[in-house]
Amino acid sequence: MATTSLRSSVGSSSSLGPRAAVPPLDIRPRRVRMAAKAATGAEDGAVSGPDLRVRVNGLELPNPFVIGSGPPGTNYTVMKRAFDEGWGAVIAKTVSLDAAKVVNVTPRYARLRAGSNGSAKGPIIGWENIELISDRPLEIMLNEFKQLKEEYPDRVLIASIMEEYNKEAWQELIERVEETGVDALEINFSCPHGMPERKMGAAVGQDCALLEEVCGWINEKATVPVWAKMTPNITDISQPARVALKSGCEGVSAINTIMSVMGINLNTLHPEPCVEGYSTPGGYSAKAVHPIALGKVMQIAKMMQSDFPNGDFSLSGIGGVETGGDAAEFILLGANTVQVCTGVMMHGYGVVKKLCAELQEFMSKHNFSSIEDFRGVSLQYFTTHTDLVRRQQDAIQQRKAIKKGLQSDKDWTGDGFVKETESMVSN
Repeated sequence: MATTSLRSSVGSSSSLGPRAAVPPLDIRPRRVRMAAKAATGAEDGAVSGPDLRVRVNGLELPNPFVIGSGPPGTNYTVMKRAFDEGWGAVIAKTVSLDAAKVVNVTPRYARLRAGSNGSAKGPIIGWENIELISDRPLEIMLNEFKQLKEEYPDRVLIASIMEEYNKEAWQELIERVEETGVDALEINFSCPHGMPERKMGAAVGQDCALLEEVCGWINEKATVPVWAKMTPNITDISQPARVALKSGCEGVSAINTIMSVMGINLNTLHPEPCVEGYSTPGGYSAKAVHPIALGKVMQIAKMMQSDFPNGDFSLSGIGGVETGGDAAEFILLGANTVQVCTGVMMHGYGVVKKLCAELQEFMSKHNFSSIEDFRGVSLQYFTTHTDLVRRQQDAIQQRKAIKKGLQSDKDWTGDGFVKETESMVSN
């Protein structure tokens, strides 16, 4: 057991550390999905070592790794593969009542590699998609959800849903999806492209008044836990996250992709991905968004810590996860689960075994025996710039003769510029 352990209220009744005394908001009792306890044997991708199991909103997962909504959860075949490989849960590709309005184009992806524009050799660090939600008829997707739950009753299947600004449509979709036996719902309030004119996706997640109204419709109808998926394409992501939780959602997921233009082909002068010579802004994901995602998740976790200290809420971290260390960072910031989508598209479903092994290596290094041992531990180390100045001034006074870095801009010199720069680097 670790000598230092700090548990999180993000998804549990315990603490993320010292917090201001804030009266809890008036929220209704939490819904929980009483799913069967997940198996933990080798057949489910589990390996010996620290315990990776997590419990979130009443759901039991063998590990915190969740297939994020998108191509890796687009049909029965691939979702079955995910369960067989050992993923902790699967979130299906977003569905709506009328798939006929969804028409995808090809190509619809573009990659960014380290190096100069157009480089074909560097590692992939960014990925853009202009893909829409599921283009398969809802009835087919519902039948596949039902089949998956019949074949994998002890595994967690989450439906991602999105509808137009219409209460009846939202509630009809919820009713039909829940009839399949799914364990929870993730609400797509965050798709950055496609049908904003219908008040779908990020058009809702960026408007807190609209979000509150739609969450009210959803939570009036839903009987399973509801996660609200947040858009990063907003100034302060904690505001819509707060609204979603206050309006009855059991958890939030963050982040969805970042609105982007991947680049311009310097030979053809056309943007990428290029469809008949044209393109449109799309969603940016993969390794390059990881630091941005960490920042957004930290903001949400801090808000949950202060505004919902006694709530049994959950947080699912998303963005650029390709290693167990990437996942550990999200969990250290308070995430209960970690979603992977682009990483699966790049490395395949079997990457979950590597993710589990690397996360366990991290846990063993720090003597953590469970996910809860370290969830939220790093939140205590975030403060304001003003406080950083004060802390450094106090430290300088304590060290006195020990000089760490320059004390003022006047101290820079031309001859020692590189060494002076290095003296102020922390890693």
